[in-house]
Amino acid sequence: MSKNRNTGLDTQGVNAVRRATLGLFGLLSIGALTACGFRVRGMVDLPYKVVAITGNASPPLIADLQRVILTGTDAKVAINPKDADLILEITNDVTGREILAYNANGQVSAYRLNIRVGFRAFDTSGAELVPDTEIYITRDMDYSVSTVLATDVQQQQFLTSMRGDLAIQIMRRVAASARAPQARSF
Repeated sequence: MSKNRNTGLDTQGVNAVRRATLGLFGLLSIGALTACGFRVRGMVDLPYKVVAITGNASPPLIADLQRVILTGTDAKVAINPKDADLILEITNDVTGREILAYNANGQVSAYRLNIRVGFRAFDTSGAELVPDTEIYITRDMDYSVSTVLATDVQQQQFLTSMRGDLAIQIMRRVAASARAPQARSF
């Protein structure tokens, strides 16, 4: 047992008190996060086992949708729509860029990137789960004439990230519609 000569305190006892205090603060902060409803987003709860992607989506969007389905749900991706429980039809997929700002010399200094995806989802019996819906995402990007190549790479990275976000939003929308009670017509 070692004592500090200046204060006469037991250093092992002080360390134990510090550890206990830090542990208590850690538990309290985790408890506060769970009490406020915070939770890490997990998998998408999709009640279908096989999903087919049809329509006129760009190849990168199809790849992102397949990745989200395979890694974020318990479902598989079907190549043939006849083998699927759920058919996700992409009705349009438009990527655009518009000028957002000019600098003092009249040169472009910022762009707004946007992707607009229209889709609908229905099951094999033809019952529509998600009517024709459109999701739109934008991202602002600074532009410099002196770094054109770097800006092009950054633009592609932004578009890749945006498509990934859209794929997740589409699957969450489909999952929410599949869990929602369907309106009955009498």
